[in-house]
Amino acid sequence: MYDTILVPTDGSDPANRAVEHALELADRYDASVHAMYCVETHRYGEPALSSTEIVLDNLEDKGAAMLEELNDRAETVGVDCDWHVCHGRPWEQVRETADEMNADLIVIGYQGQSHTRTNRIGSVAERIVRTADRPVLTA
Repeated sequence: MYDTILVPTDGSDPANRAVEHALELADRYDASVHAMYCVETHRYGEPALSSTEIVLDNLEDKGAAMLEELNDRAETVGVDCDWHVCHGRPWEQVRETADEMNADLIVIGYQGQSHTRTNRIGSVAERIVRTADRPVLTA
Protein backbone atom coordinates (compact mmCIF):
# COMPACT_ATOMS: atom_id res chain seq x y z
CA MET A 1 0.00 0.00 0.00
CA TYR A 2 2.83 2.41 0.88
CA ASP A 3 6.37 2.42 -0.46
CA THR A 4 7.55 5.87 0.65
CA ILE A 5 6.31 7.77 3.70
CA LEU A 6 7.24 11.39 4.37
CA VAL A 7 7.25 12.50 7.99
CA PRO A 8 8.06 16.13 8.78
CA THR A 9 8.91 16.86 12.40
CA ASP A 10 9.53 19.81 14.68
CA GLY A 11 10.09 17.80 17.85
CA SER A 12 6.65 18.56 19.33
CA ASP A 13 4.60 15.84 21.03
CA PRO A 14 2.17 15.57 18.08
CA ALA A 15 5.13 15.33 15.68
CA ASN A 16 6.63 12.56 17.79
CA ARG A 17 3.32 10.68 17.67
CA ALA A 18 3.36 11.11 13.88
CA VAL A 19 6.88 9.66 13.76
CA GLU A 20 5.69 6.60 15.69
CA HIS A 21 2.77 6.13 13.29
CA ALA A 22 5.06 6.55 10.28
CA LEU A 23 7.52 3.97 11.60
CA GLU A 24 4.73 1.49 12.40
CA LEU A 25 3.23 1.90 8.92
CA ALA A 26 6.64 1.61 7.27
CA ASP A 27 7.35 -1.57 9.20
CA ARG A 28 3.93 -3.03 8.36
CA TYR A 29 4.11 -2.22 4.64
CA ASP A 30 7.88 -2.61 4.18
CA ALA A 31 8.09 1.07 3.20
CA SER A 32 10.90 3.54 3.58
CA VAL A 33 10.60 6.69 5.65
CA HIS A 34 11.85 10.08 4.61
CA ALA A 35 12.07 12.48 7.56
CA MET A 36 12.48 16.23 7.34
CA TYR A 37 12.90 19.26 9.55
CA CYS A 38 12.32 22.74 8.16
CA VAL A 39 14.07 25.83 9.48
CA GLU A 40 11.50 28.59 9.11
CA THR A 41 13.75 31.21 7.52
CA HIS A 42 10.78 33.40 6.63
CA ARG A 43 10.48 34.22 10.34
CA TYR A 44 14.03 35.56 10.50
CA GLY A 45 14.99 36.58 6.98
CA GLU A 46 18.01 35.18 5.24
CA PRO A 47 21.21 35.60 7.24
CA ALA A 48 23.97 38.00 6.34
CA LEU A 49 26.70 37.29 8.88
CA SER A 50 24.61 38.42 11.81
CA SER A 51 22.99 37.09 14.95
CA THR A 52 20.25 35.76 12.67
CA GLU A 53 22.79 33.40 11.11
CA ILE A 54 23.65 32.07 14.58
CA VAL A 55 19.96 31.48 15.35
CA LEU A 56 19.41 29.69 12.05
CA ASP A 57 22.53 27.56 12.51
CA ASN A 58 21.31 26.56 15.98
CA LEU A 59 17.89 25.65 14.59
CA GLU A 60 19.51 23.62 11.83
CA ASP A 61 21.68 21.76 14.37
CA LYS A 62 18.62 21.10 16.55
CA GLY A 63 16.73 19.73 13.56
CA ALA A 64 19.62 17.52 12.48
CA ALA A 65 19.91 16.09 16.00
CA MET A 66 16.18 15.28 16.04
CA LEU A 67 16.40 13.61 12.64
CA GLU A 68 19.45 11.56 13.63
CA GLU A 69 17.51 10.31 16.67
CA LEU A 70 14.54 9.49 14.41
CA ASN A 71 16.89 7.61 12.08
CA ASP A 72 18.21 5.59 15.03
CA ARG A 73 14.62 4.68 16.02
CA ALA A 74 13.93 3.61 12.44
CA GLU A 75 17.03 1.41 12.36
CA THR A 76 15.94 -0.21 15.63
CA VAL A 77 12.69 -1.41 14.02
CA GLY A 78 14.34 -2.26 10.70
CA VAL A 79 12.93 0.62 8.63
CA ASP A 80 15.01 2.41 5.98
CA CYS A 81 15.13 6.12 6.73
CA ASP A 82 16.59 9.09 4.91
CA TRP A 83 16.43 12.59 6.31
CA HIS A 84 17.28 16.18 5.55
CA VAL A 85 17.04 19.68 6.95
CA CYS A 86 15.61 22.35 4.68
CA HIS A 87 14.88 26.08 4.85
CA GLY A 88 11.66 27.89 4.00
CA ARG A 89 7.98 27.73 4.84
CA PRO A 90 7.31 24.28 6.29
CA TRP A 91 4.04 23.58 4.49
CA GLU A 92 5.58 24.52 1.13
CA GLN A 93 8.71 22.47 1.78
CA VAL A 94 6.66 19.43 2.82
CA ARG A 95 4.60 19.59 -0.35
CA GLU A 96 7.68 20.09 -2.55
CA THR A 97 9.53 17.23 -0.87
CA ALA A 98 6.50 14.94 -1.18
CA ASP A 99 6.34 15.76 -4.90
CA GLU A 100 10.08 15.29 -5.46
CA MET A 101 10.15 11.90 -3.79
CA ASN A 102 6.68 10.87 -4.98
CA ALA A 103 5.64 10.03 -1.42
CA ASP A 104 2.68 7.72 -1.05
CA LEU A 105 1.73 9.23 2.31
CA ILE A 106 2.53 12.25 4.47
CA VAL A 107 2.33 11.63 8.22
CA ILE A 108 2.34 14.84 10.27
CA GLY A 109 1.52 15.95 13.80
CA TYR A 110 -1.82 17.73 14.01
CA GLN A 111 -0.06 20.77 15.47
CA GLY A 112 3.50 21.88 16.07
CA GLN A 113 5.55 23.63 18.70
CA SER A 114 4.27 27.10 17.91
CA HIS A 115 0.61 26.11 18.22
CA THR A 116 -0.97 27.31 21.45
CA ARG A 117 -4.65 26.30 21.22
CA THR A 118 -5.48 22.78 22.27
CA ASN A 119 -7.74 20.53 20.21
CA ARG A 120 -7.18 22.59 17.06
CA ILE A 121 -5.20 21.64 13.99
CA GLY A 122 -2.13 23.78 13.45
CA SER A 123 -1.66 26.02 10.45
CA VAL A 124 1.08 23.91 8.84
CA ALA A 125 -0.85 20.65 9.17
CA GLU A 126 -4.05 22.35 7.99
CA ARG A 127 -2.38 23.72 4.85
CA ILE A 128 -0.83 20.37 4.03
CA VAL A 129 -4.13 18.53 4.52
CA ARG A 130 -5.95 21.12 2.41
CA THR A 131 -3.46 21.36 -0.45
CA ALA A 132 -1.61 18.05 -0.72
CA ASP A 133 -2.37 15.87 -3.71
CA ARG A 134 -1.74 12.65 -1.77
CA PRO A 135 -3.02 11.07 1.44
CA VAL A 136 -2.15 12.84 4.69
CA LEU A 137 -2.41 11.26 8.12
CA THR A 138 -2.39 13.57 11.12
CA ALA A 139 -1.49 12.29 14.57
